[in-house]
Amino acid sequence: MSALFNNYARRSVHLVKGKGTYVYDEQGKPYLDFTSGIAVVSLGHAHPAIVNALKEQSEKLWHISNLFESPEQEQLAQSLLKNTPLSRAFFCNSGAEANEAAIKLARKHTAKHVIITFEQSFHGRTFGAMAATGQEKVKLGFGPMLDTFRTIPFNDVNALEAAIDEDVAAIMLEVIQGEGGVNTVTPAFASKIQELCQAKDILCIVDEVQTGIGRTGTKYAYEHTVLQPDIITLAKGLGGGFPIGAMLGSEKLAESFGPGAHGTTFGGNPLAVAVAQTIVEHVFDETFLLSVQQKSRYLIERLKFSLPANLFEILGEGLLIGIKCKDDVTSIIKLAEDQGLLIVQAGPNVIRLLPPLTVTEKEIDEAVELLTTVMLVPSE
Repeated sequence: MSALFNNYARRSVHLVKGKGTYVYDEQGKPYLDFTSGIAVVSLGHAHPAIVNALKEQSEKLWHISNLFESPEQEQLAQSLLKNTPLSRAFFCNSGAEANEAAIKLARKHTAKHVIITFEQSFHGRTFGAMAATGQEKVKLGFGPMLDTFRTIPFNDVNALEAAIDEDVAAIMLEVIQGEGGVNTVTPAFASKIQELCQAKDILCIVDEVQTGIGRTGTKYAYEHTVLQPDIITLAKGLGGGFPIGAMLGSEKLAESFGPGAHGTTFGGNPLAVAVAQTIVEHVFDETFLLSVQQKSRYLIERLKFSLPANLFEILGEGLLIGIKCKDDVTSIIKLAEDQGLLIVQAGPNVIRLLPPLTVTEKEIDEAVELLTTVMLVPSE
């Protein structure tokens, strides 16, 4: 009997090491990792620069708490904020924590309590982030939710306009709903959100936990839209596997998060910041981002060439790609794993591809070949 709670539907594979885009089980079998730990391993497994950053910092300082000044946090904040409409950063440990901070800041700054979120969204599993999430399966069994979230259909302009009143503090969205099916915000919907936020003095919160840090081929996914967020939240790819989250906010919000307003024991600790700074320096390089865009185009072209358009729809942006299928994809996930390819679902009928941003075209070719083999296998 396991000593662990059974709250994960774990796969039977026991992975023991990784290098680049490959991971290996205890028998030495290689797998192409097109999950990246669910959009986390930005630069692949055991990237030398990250390993060195962690080793060097581990020999100097692990933890001092946020009672003391941190020039390293200041440097990372400046790297994340550069060329954005934002000017302040708060560091924490995860995406859910970053979203909790965003929710608290929006309510405190506006003195209003309603936050509009969207069906099929995912913002985390803490009580506030769970209440914000637009998927009932996440909420089952936990009793009444916080009732100050107003969840409406995604990309529905009429529903959005009808949901706005004087109690609305913020509109909170993912530009691409990763967990909810790789659903992308439409240009018209993004424009309406921006228009309403400006006209009604409503804050715009963009959850970039999965889409940020180069995943869509730009530093942040909101750059693909007209949105000018007041707050964005980050995690996953920011740490490359080391736990760190961040909330970035505009200058007008600074006074609302003064001393004692919010905090964390481990957030922005020296180890996490050293790793994140290394990742940001690599990923935010313009040449690197262009390479992500190029590999995205290549992956999408290969998928469209290999998979019949009448059976499959290709979704997403950058290296957050969905394949929408006619039927449930659970069996495909298992078949791919057996063949040495790790992929993940995004809802019942969407396969999500999340390779490291360092994936090569050769590895893309291998993955598409394996995927095509298991997706086009004749039914018995």
